[in-house]
Amino acid sequence: ARLVVGELPELPHLPELPDRGAGADMIGRTAAQQIDLPVEIVPSGWRFTAHPGRDLRRARDLLAWDLDALEAAAAGHVGPLKVQAAGPLTLAASVELAKGHRAISDHGAVRDLVQSLAGGLAEHLADIRRRIPGAVPVLQLDEPSLPAVLGGRVPTPSGYGTVRAVEPSVAEQALHDVLVAAPAGARVVHCCASDVPLDVLRNAGADAIALDATWLTSADYDALGEAVEAGTALWLGVLPSTDAPVSFDAARDRLRALWSELGFPLGRLAADVLPTPTCGLAGASPDHVRAVLRALRDLAKWLPEAGR
Repeated sequence: ARLVVGELPELPHLPELPDRGAGADMIGRTAAQQIDLPVEIVPSGWRFTAHPGRDLRRARDLLAWDLDALEAAAAGHVGPLKVQAAGPLTLAASVELAKGHRAISDHGAVRDLVQSLAGGLAEHLADIRRRIPGAVPVLQLDEPSLPAVLGGRVPTPSGYGTVRAVEPSVAEQALHDVLVAAPAGARVVHCCASDVPLDVLRNAGADAIALDATWLTSADYDALGEAVEAGTALWLGVLPSTDAPVSFDAARDRLRALWSELGFPLGRLAADVLPTPTCGLAGASPDHVRAVLRALRDLAKWLPEAGR
């Protein structure tokens, strides 16, 4: 928490450390924040259960400890502060119902999950504001499984079949109903897959879309340009998430080249783009994390100068 706040003072975030075990992982951490939908660990992963138990308590304790650390490190912080959680489609594709089927296979279960998650994240953001009164929470929903949900590629329990594809309009509504837990202007959806459904994320009401810029090709430029024209910011992953050389120059050149390909003047770059790692940094060494965060800080300082 001290590292994040120290290197990214203008947009710090709540760190996630999933290698601590069950409950610190993205799915368990998010599932534990739902209201009245307890979960537990089974051999195949997380599953909804009738009563709260040890697994749920551990996940909530881990989150509380992390919030305590952030509260101490960010005391006196004024401005945006990002928190992240699994989005409703990824959560529904990962958590099982009592009989072993993924929640995404049951429309009623998805509806209950969306409502519960929205309420839990609203409480989470309110807790951030109580702990750090000057903070303006920004909510990022991580949706790595969204393309599989839309494409009907989520496996059934047997592994021999897949769950029926979810209609884009249904996915958009689910995302929208959770995003509104955060105030307008502070709603971000992240998807690091190669086939990011940009239209779905934009129609759901995302103020910013976070994606891995290394996947982008000229086939994506029209959709990206339309998103920017509609007022959606782009959080572009241009720095490696796992241990690899970190180059400020390479990331800067990638941002500048992509923006030129989209046909926008460099003077708009600072207003519409935020540089990020390509995905999460959980698998990186501490030295790599420090190098990436420093490069992000330097890129943020460069952006306003890009159009001069």
